[in-house]
Amino acid sequence: MASAPQQSLPLFYNQLEPLSSQVHADFRTRSTDRAPFLASQHAVPVTVEEFPLVQRFMPIVFSVGDDPVPLALMGLNEGVNTFFDAEGKLVDPNFYVPAYIRRYPFLLARLRPDSDELSLCFDPTSDVVGNFEEGEKLFDGTEPSEVTKNILQFNEQFETAGARTSQFMRELKELGLLIDGEVSIQPDGAAQPFIYRGFMMVDENKLNEMRGDQLRKIVQNGMLPLIYAHLFSLAQMRELFARQMRAGWQPEVQLVG
Repeated sequence: MASAPQQSLPLFYNQLEPLSSQVHADFRTRSTDRAPFLASQHAVPVTVEEFPLVQRFMPIVFSVGDDPVPLALMGLNEGVNTFFDAEGKLVDPNFYVPAYIRRYPFLLARLRPDSDELSLCFDPTSDVVGNFEEGEKLFDGTEPSEVTKNILQFNEQFETAGARTSQFMRELKELGLLIDGEVSIQPDGAAQPFIYRGFMMVDENKLNEMRGDQLRKIVQNGMLPLIYAHLFSLAQMRELFARQMRAGWQPEVQLVG
């Protein structure tokens, strides 16, 4: 049986297996109200389409390295998630769950390095897909069920959004707008502020000093509202700090994007 490449699997995925009407004819997918893999996850990738919604709940920052990606922060320290409890259940239902989380355990993957064709795969270690008696059938005979067609469509839309996000990041880098981020938070009664680093952000000063032609370009291609969504979202850092404190997490002077 063919299998998806296992090296460098994306975040949350332990294994990948192509979905097949021959092998998985009796498989179903069932709903769940918990995601244990999120319990100690402090950051998750997001796409540019999600920025307007994400900024209402979480800070949007960019990872460090040669190929930065946008990340929504659910905690300011590794292992801290203020929106999901120890079982992976949402603490507050009034929350936008990023698409990266919602697509799990499914994923479009390239099975052969010499082909651009993507196949719908799933993580067989997940407990929401399997040969269950309950849940939605993935196949009607040899044909994909409506559920599977909807899963495929969602994953295709996610790939398209991912491509637009990659283009957005390339243009941010080309314009030289990304800088090392730093946030200082001094709670009441603290002798020293807590300094959080280890992420990248847009340099607002450089944005304000852009040439007219550069500014016109990012207005015309839709980048400017996304940049401001990111900048506005940074105000959520202090709320995230307060959430950690209310949950009993002792603050630490570090942030890993």
